[in-house]
Amino acid sequence: MTTTVRFAPSPTGRLHIGNVRTAVLNWLFALKENGRFLLRLDDTDQLRSREEYAQAIIEDLAWLGIQPHETFRQSARLSRYEEVAERLKREGLLYPCYETERELALKRKAALMAGRPPVYDRAALKLTPEARKALEEAGRVPHWRFRLPEGTIRWQDAVRGEVEIDLATLSDPVLIRADGSFLYTLPSVIDDIDYGITHIIRGDDHVTNTAVQIALFQALGATPPRFAHHALLVDKDGGPLSKRLGSLGIADLRKQGLEPETIVSYCGTVASAEPVRPFLDMKELAEIFALEKLSRAPARFDEEELFALNARLLHAMPCEMALPRLKALGLEMDCHAWEVIRPNLRTLAEAADWLAIIRGEIEPPALTEEEKNLIESALNNLPPEPWDETTWKTWTSTLKQLTGLKGRRLFMPLRRALTGREHGPEMSRLLPLIGPEKAAARLRAALTDSG
Repeated sequence: MTTTVRFAPSPTGRLHIGNVRTAVLNWLFALKENGRFLLRLDDTDQLRSREEYAQAIIEDLAWLGIQPHETFRQSARLSRYEEVAERLKREGLLYPCYETERELALKRKAALMAGRPPVYDRAALKLTPEARKALEEAGRVPHWRFRLPEGTIRWQDAVRGEVEIDLATLSDPVLIRADGSFLYTLPSVIDDIDYGITHIIRGDDHVTNTAVQIALFQALGATPPRFAHHALLVDKDGGPLSKRLGSLGIADLRKQGLEPETIVSYCGTVASAEPVRPFLDMKELAEIFALEKLSRAPARFDEEELFALNARLLHAMPCEMALPRLKALGLEMDCHAWEVIRPNLRTLAEAADWLAIIRGEIEPPALTEEEKNLIESALNNLPPEPWDETTWKTWTSTLKQLTGLKGRRLFMPLRRALTGREHGPEMSRLLPLIGPEKAAARLRAALTDSG
């Protein structure tokens, strides 16, 4: 059987780093197993689901390099869900309930005050046909609950190990609302059966749901998939990440200059036995991926760590990968320039600053008297052309002999006069890109500006 997994977001908001991690884990698993990755849009909530969010989910995944083998929407499968629901009703496994939200809340409160778990008491099962008819004539419209079997549900979780849940501790779940719309559980199980899902990889906030879903699989005569519940990412205070935290949205992280490989690398290695490190080749990341390596403990999301990872990725990015991305940003450079500036980048857009320093104008720095003497000596002793990566060493060696300066007192004024900055790429590599003409002009400007 072909390994088949699915990512099932609701199009009620944009993707953020937390739920994208689930997509990445599923995709990496499918890639490693030479399997199939499906995108299922859980859009049965007609009030909150929006087409713009559905399209945004598809676009965000595509930017990350995640291309589903198949995409489908639950809203297109309502007749299938109704068909299965009718079967469960005939078998007595889906039964009508007439309590209002207020009545249910009072029942839960009474159970808690009596020291009992707030589990639904199945009062609706005791209603006679006459009583149900009377309730409906009075305007009550039923919602429908799935009758859980007795006993314990056990499964071997690929992340958590053996999990056991006593169904007596759970309420019979509502599968169909009073307005006839479906909640998540039944459509999800039907889809997993119909699409041959072999593994369900999702957050550990779904562990209790899994017991209910396994019972539903069994009620429908299907073998449940293998489950793997990974720990969630949490914010710096240990709270849940919300899809409404705009700064953590994939679109926003993209605008801030993160590369797609950075996000996928982070999601694929954080909270696992693997160290968080950048991968330029996603197949290489998939090769080391294993569900068993995922941690059961939540990981605190660190935005600074994500940007540091992006810098490491850029520092390793080869020219043939970088140049097309730079061109898309309106930046033209050759491989030599890329090799020189990439060790100083945190985001690709920062390359524009270094191109401006190489090719444009800079603000002349203020100089002390000692520094002016150094710059004047440097201008009068420009190295002969052509300039290459040995030029800087030759030039500074000469200036050291002429001025008696060394170390920071020698190198820093020159760097500031030539680049306008105190830090940056190695001057031995940067100087040939600036070139003799521009270097001389900047040295003269530094002297002029300093009086």
